[in-house]
Amino acid sequence: MLKLKNIFKTFNAGSVNEKPALNGVNLHLEPGDFVTVIGGNGAGKSTLLNIIAGVFPVDRGNITLDGVTINKCREHERAKFISRVFQDPMLGTAASMTIEENLSMAFRRGKKRSLRWGIAKKELDLYREHLAQLELGLENRLKAKVGLLSGGQRQALTLLMATIISPKLLLLDEHSAALDPKTAGKVLELTEKIINTHDLTTLMVTHNMRDALKYGNRTIMMHEGRIILDLKAKEKKSTSVDDLLKMFERASGDSINNDRMLLA
Repeated sequence: MLKLKNIFKTFNAGSVNEKPALNGVNLHLEPGDFVTVIGGNGAGKSTLLNIIAGVFPVDRGNITLDGVTINKCREHERAKFISRVFQDPMLGTAASMTIEENLSMAFRRGKKRSLRWGIAKKELDLYREHLAQLELGLENRLKAKVGLLSGGQRQALTLLMATIISPKLLLLDEHSAALDPKTAGKVLELTEKIINTHDLTTLMVTHNMRDALKYGNRTIMMHEGRIILDLKAKEKKSTSVDDLLKMFERASGDSINNDRMLLA
């Protein structure tokens, strides 16, 4: 489904600020895989998502999705089949527009636009149906400005917008990290429900080791731009946070020095 082969990415190459971000990354996702990505600051997690989404070009290597090489596809072209939810709830929605207008934009992603005015009743009924699944009462607030929503409500809406038309690949970049623990837990439960319902192939970056082990059918750990651990479903189920720390130390020859990972 998604294949990354020998991916290299260095920022500011040849300068005093040279920073190797990805160092020969190989990764293969099967259809329906829900992979959590864990690693310390600077491990390459966000860069991995950015090169898949087309934010940055790769220096070397090949990226294919459903057998098609997408290296030369620009970010807006990949957005037709790759959806992304960011850490900041403000990034995924238009604050000055209503809930129904935001959903309408998401619903038309990758489709040809026409001069037809307004949103049809059938479409509004679809939005209400999807919003009701969030159990946040937003189905009764279609005319409300998104800027009036709480962070958790806004992130839940962003998640719905990213998946209302099932993407080939869903990228989640620490999408619960900016929320309080209770709200973050609810957003993660909702995430799992949507992914399982639509059988979405997903990469979810997180700093929380418990969440990395709890969600998905596979966990990978990155360090210095490389994938150093790849836990499949059976091994993942029997792995604790302490086990994961020990595995990291054995694989990297280093110890984790990251408060967000250790305290999460």
